[in-house]
Amino acid sequence: MSDINAIPEEEHDASPRWYVIHCKGGESFRAAEHLGHQGYEVFHPVLEVQKRRRGKLVWITEPLFPYYLFIRLDRLASNWGPIRSTRGVMRIVTFGLDTPVPVGDELIEILKRQGDDRGDATANLYFRAGEPVEVTEGPFKNLQAVFESHKGEERAIVLLGMLQKQQRLEMPVSQLRRRD
Repeated sequence: MSDINAIPEEEHDASPRWYVIHCKGGESFRAAEHLGHQGYEVFHPVLEVQKRRRGKLVWITEPLFPYYLFIRLDRLASNWGPIRSTRGVMRIVTFGLDTPVPVGDELIEILKRQGDDRGDATANLYFRAGEPVEVTEGPFKNLQAVFESHKGEERAIVLLGMLQKQQRLEMPVSQLRRRD
């Protein structure tokens, strides 16, 4: 029988390391909040995404890794006990002998850098350049177009086939939908 407190030979150094927490479905934000309130250092990478809600595009914050977040712990000095009973937490991810395996600091740094580089307004936009769309309202209703780019948060540039060439038009993003 393996012991979660057993320390593998290569982990005798007591420096804090990052570990992965598996969260209950849809509760990674709750888990991150509760672990933070308990004094743990938590990294929960998120994306700002646009989704259609009641016919309008809205910005929503979603986890980059649904069901997972990262926690920084010291193998010897950190109190691992309360983690499993924290609201939203399912377990600490383990491999092999039920021993938590640390994630490299380099990976966390890359994720943090990429999050900073993305910026809030441009991450994972609802429409992507070159994607076929359909106009749902206005004088061009039911016409097929190609999404070219966003122009601010509410407007879009589309390419619409008219007069035997593609015309660039600016219109509200809310008047577009993905073509199936």
